[in-house]
Amino acid sequence: MRTSSFKVAALAPLLALAGCMGGNAGPSPEYRPTLAAPIVREAPGNGAIFQAANGYAPLTSGARASMVGDLITITLVERTQAAKSSTAATDRSGTIGLTPPSTGPLSVFSPSDASMGGNSAFDGKGQATQSNALSGEISVTIAEVYANGTMLVRGEKLVTLNRGDEYIRIAGIVRPEDITPDNRILSTRVADARITYSGTGEIARASRQGWLQRFFSVVSPF
Repeated sequence: MRTSSFKVAALAPLLALAGCMGGNAGPSPEYRPTLAAPIVREAPGNGAIFQAANGYAPLTSGARASMVGDLITITLVERTQAAKSSTAATDRSGTIGLTPPSTGPLSVFSPSDASMGGNSAFDGKGQATQSNALSGEISVTIAEVYANGTMLVRGEKLVTLNRGDEYIRIAGIVRPEDITPDNRILSTRVADARITYSGTGEIARASRQGWLQRFFSVVSPF
């Protein structure tokens, strides 16, 4: 019994670290939809033609989203590409020679001579490339409207497949001028954008390292 308890205690830190390194699955409270404020019903007018309770919007605004709780569809057109390369080369060489005199006490070494030489060379090269692409659409809600007219939007989409779950999360700030009449906006027009695309299930697990291997990858000095 004491040996089993020791084994469990020894594995507890590993299990805790593995849980911390795992991905987040399921709906996130941070990206929950923002609902519009409840409609306050005003008392009906007594014979007036204009009734504010019937819903009023200026003709110039149309149906464009501009209030907390309104829906906006974000078109994902993310595409990044980066390349970096560096090359360095050095070369250095030197020689020295010594010939004893042919006369005098040192002439016994003649015609011998001594010489030394040395050289060093270095050649290094590095190259890295990376590219990413994400396309699709996701509808989000307006969470806040700021004094300058910009709006904070956020939302998520979860799709359950037969081999796991896929989810997309996005949050950022948009301008009303960038929203099209059908309430769409490009993801490249979203400021301070935070876009997450991930998944769970057996396919996602197969493409990741095991929890014990991830632990030793973190603590390994090599």
